[in-house]
Amino acid sequence: MKKLVLLLIIIINSWFLPAQKQEIPAPAKQQLMWHEMEYYFFIHFGPNTFTDKEWGHGDEPEDIFNPSALDCRQWVRVAKAAGAKGIIITAKHHDGFCLWPSNYSTHTVRESKWKDGKGDVLKELSLACNEGGLKFGVYISPWDRNHPDYGTEKYNEVFVSMMKEIFTNYGPIWELWWDGANGEGPNGKKQVYDWSRFKETVKKLSPNTLVFSDVGPHIRWVGNEKGIAGETNWNNLDTVGFTPGLGAPSTDTLNKGNINGKAWIPAECDVSIRPGWFYHVAEDDKVKTPVALFQLYLKSVGRGANLLLNVPPDRRGLIHENDSAALVDFERLRSKSFAENLARKGGGYFIPHNGRRSAPALNDRKVSTAETISIVNLQSMGIEFAAEKKINCIVIREDLSRGQACAGFRLLLMNKKNELVSEIKGTTIGRKRIITFPATEAGMIGLVIDSQKIPTRIAEIEAYLIDDLLVEK
Repeated sequence: MKKLVLLLIIIINSWFLPAQKQEIPAPAKQQLMWHEMEYYFFIHFGPNTFTDKEWGHGDEPEDIFNPSALDCRQWVRVAKAAGAKGIIITAKHHDGFCLWPSNYSTHTVRESKWKDGKGDVLKELSLACNEGGLKFGVYISPWDRNHPDYGTEKYNEVFVSMMKEIFTNYGPIWELWWDGANGEGPNGKKQVYDWSRFKETVKKLSPNTLVFSDVGPHIRWVGNEKGIAGETNWNNLDTVGFTPGLGAPSTDTLNKGNINGKAWIPAECDVSIRPGWFYHVAEDDKVKTPVALFQLYLKSVGRGANLLLNVPPDRRGLIHENDSAALVDFERLRSKSFAENLARKGGGYFIPHNGRRSAPALNDRKVSTAETISIVNLQSMGIEFAAEKKINCIVIREDLSRGQACAGFRLLLMNKKNELVSEIKGTTIGRKRIITFPATEAGMIGLVIDSQKIPTRIAEIEAYLIDDLLVEK
């Protein structure tokens, strides 16, 4: 009997002991700022815009690039009206054509008819972004189907030199986007990319720039081009032994991340507003609707990732009217849906193992304040209303400054009689988890953590009533 009592005391005490400190990956300051960007534009623009191709062969004449009314300020105006916070442009796609007059290529805007060879798209866009208060990013493909040195060691030097030009002449560069594609060059050979040197070059030239590839080092591909993150989405990834492109982890791993991954490499969801990545006149009537864009927002940002939405300029060098209209209406839907946080009309509460107290940090609109679950299943928190509120959308924000903790949670919707109306289960939370469900009258929203790597810090719990048409399908 004494042994049994002693065992019970040990078990009970273990529940209430502080959790042992566990080292897990945490984001750098620049990565935390990246998480707050949420969504921004991708701009695919180049010879393919004028040849109706998706992947150019590198033999297109430079004169084919000749936008009649290019206006990067218009791109920025549309991006801001759409609620996007930055623009990443394809400075060099696989065809090797450079949207700046590079000294390391003869396949550039300098050789085109556009502005009599005096034009520079990167310069115009970087200035427009700076004027408009948007972040400026650059996509540069290592694959080059035009450059004569591609497929030889000399090309790695060429690629490094091109990156130096970009950082020197058009910085600051907020995000650098590396495509892992690796095909044949004009000589029929493939290149052995010197990824280590590429990374060291960026680190030396611009240490605050975030680098995207299949395996980071700072941001990872989500594993598909549909703009959809995994319902379980860890910001952690194991990269040892992997490289961008064919040497990357499986798309399933990239979509979900690794629960015990050693590096903080969050997912970015790239998707185009049209079927293709470059502009095609035949797709003018195939632009995604505002509702479809909202659904993508729920399945990317709403699962803790960022959304990179491609909006390709047309042959004028302008974002087409159809795209612009859809984007502005998408922003209207977002603004209207998340205008009234009903949780602000309730009171935050926290239930430790011995009582209950108020928890204003849960609905104070501050990410810097949080409540901590240190004991799974035996502690809970949430929002309580004076009277029942009709809701169909809950947003949870996890404080990621110390790493990603939650591995399993339950949302409990209760009525004013303290009866369970609905239970919703999930796995990861991350930077932002948006959960939609059939409209429900709730007097209380409870959050229980069922599984975690370290104590989970919840910064905000929000509640909304959005249009039923927008509930995630």
